[in-house]
Amino acid sequence: MTYRFLSPAQLDLARAMDYYDEAAPGLGLEFLDEFERTVERILLNPEAWTQVPPRHRRCRTRRFPYGLLYSIEGDVVLIAAVMDLRRHPDAWRSRI
Repeated sequence: MTYRFLSPAQLDLARAMDYYDEAAPGLGLEFLDEFERTVERILLNPEAWTQVPPRHRRCRTRRFPYGLLYSIEGDVVLIAAVMDLRRHPDAWRSRI
């Protein structure tokens, strides 16, 4: 199984990394490492995580208050959003 990003999710990831780098140098790379570990967990068992709307799922990161919103398209996990869970819970709905 592989994964791909929607463009807004790539922007989410870059913004989150910038935010954490501004908070503390190097923290953005730690966020990226956590993101990659979360993707690996999803790829190992993509249907294990919370279903949000009927066709999407959300997997939370362990260290940071973020969740990855994704769908399963054949053998590809399509990441639609890297959600800051401190924001309004419906902020991602316009993307799907």
